[in-house]
Amino acid sequence: MNFVKRQWPVFVAFATGLTLWLCYYVPAKTAGAMVDNYAIWVQIIASFAAILGLVSVLNYHLQRIKLKRPGFAFSFVTLGAALLMGVAGFLPVPFPGFGAGHMDQGSIFSWLFNNTMVPMQATMFSILAFYIASAAFRAFRARSFEATALLIAACIVMIGRVPIGDLITKATPGFLVNAHQYHLLDFTAVSSWLLNVPNNAVQRGIMLGVILSQVAIGVRIIFGIERTYMGGGD
Repeated sequence: MNFVKRQWPVFVAFATGLTLWLCYYVPAKTAGAMVDNYAIWVQIIASFAAILGLVSVLNYHLQRIKLKRPGFAFSFVTLGAALLMGVAGFLPVPFPGFGAGHMDQGSIFSWLFNNTMVPMQATMFSILAFYIASAAFRAFRARSFEATALLIAACIVMIGRVPIGDLITKATPGFLVNAHQYHLLDFTAVSSWLLNVPNNAVQRGIMLGVILSQVAIGVRIIFGIERTYMGGGD
């Protein structure tokens, strides 16, 4: 039993990871077919994982209702919404009174999604804007050189991205260089430069660090050093 719980998952991870890694360096149709089949198996396993996750969510909310923990009324809403969307997914398409045609036009499931999920997502993102503004206010305090530079760059980008920035640019004196019109205070051009040059450089550096960390984690998983995916830290 200890072999099945500890050694066997490590062996499967090692064999799968090493095989797929070698397939990318083998110019053969068999290797490509193996990678494609692996992608199909990943989708199948993910489907079973989704079912397991659904069972876990149901069990959590049922226990919350049974024990009447604080906020258990929201568990009724969650279970009711899950049941409603689950039933709507099995109803015939097109459904009478909901139009005709493909899934987006004639199903209750799509109607519920477009009229509940989409507005709620828009509401959450609109609330998120206030949190971002609050975090920016705390981060943009000019207490150091870096914070001052961040504050100035943020102000330039924000002004350059709105119509008032274009109006300010056109109101300042301009001059021609190689048949191109320049302005002494061009917020639009400076904001574009900040987004395309320094911002892109930082984003590429971050992505490079993320990729290197993924490679390191993959190597640790393949060689059995990282075992947290088995539910433990050893």
